[in-house]
Amino acid sequence: MTDVVDSDELLRRIQRARACAREELRNLRSRSEDLERTDPDAAREAHLRSLAYEAVLDVLDEIVTPGHHADAT
Repeated sequence: MTDVVDSDELLRRIQRARACAREELRNLRSRSEDLERTDPDAAREAHLRSLAYEAVLDVLDEIVTPGHHADAT
């Protein structure tokens, strides 16, 4: 991580991270719903992981669009 990056590259990296977090959040929510009746423990774990990805997504969104989540608090 010794490479110096410009602001455009940094923004691209953040946007890729947002897209990845958004996709993982969708997958975990879907998994949680699918497992709800058959495996409540796994469903709960998927739900908890989705909360973590939701927090990461909120932080990355706030970096790209400051103040966007100010009303959520």
